[in-house]
Amino acid sequence: MFDRSVVESALVAEVMALEGVLLGLSEAEVVLPTRCVPWDVAALSVHTAGSLNQVLVALDQGRPGVSEGLVSAAGYYVPEVRFSPEVNAARVEGAVERAARREDAAEPGRVLGGIWDALAGRLPGEPADRRIVTRHGDPMLLTDYLVTRVVELALHGLDLADALGREPWTSGAALDVLRGVLFGSVDPEELRRVLPEGVGPRGPSWAAVRAVTGRSDSEVDRAALAAAGVRLLALG
Repeated sequence: MFDRSVVESALVAEVMALEGVLLGLSEAEVVLPTRCVPWDVAALSVHTAGSLNQVLVALDQGRPGVSEGLVSAAGYYVPEVRFSPEVNAARVEGAVERAARREDAAEPGRVLGGIWDALAGRLPGEPADRRIVTRHGDPMLLTDYLVTRVVELALHGLDLADALGREPWTSGAALDVLRGVLFGSVDPEELRRVLPEGVGPRGPSWAAVRAVTGRSDSEVDRAALAAAGVRLLALG
């Protein structure tokens, strides 16, 4: 179980940092390629802001009468409908099209700020047991869905930082959330065995996160990671 206040703190940190970066981008920077081919910085920024907006979309649908079969934060990232080739293609094309229509380089930053302003005004009034249904039909606790938004912002924050040639701005709070999603209760010693450089004094490091999410130059034995209990997420 994730604590709502901890998740929201991580979300705030990621949004604020990313908004600041996006608002300061130049026209030359927004067309730089990213590892999320075929997205450039502008398209990836648009996608990342849009992923946060899906929380507002879900909240606007009202309170679904769902009490069983809830999808967890880690369970959201399974290779089913939401990450099918058809859905991925629509996701990719939609972000490219929206980015092409941008007014200027800073537009994704302004959009992200507006989304967060609206969401920050909604979250305090939502109870801890609030349930939502995602656009792909997943019934989830709102807290768990917010965890997935931290995952999106943190991982794509790494993608954007790498594309821009900058030091990552992702926060320690986001790392704590990612640790919970990716590594759960994995024995640190077992993780250290399969990822020797990925475990520090506080547990799995950003290097470990990069390795298990395909954001590292080092080859990893995914079968060994899975056997150790690491959750290998399907990411679109």
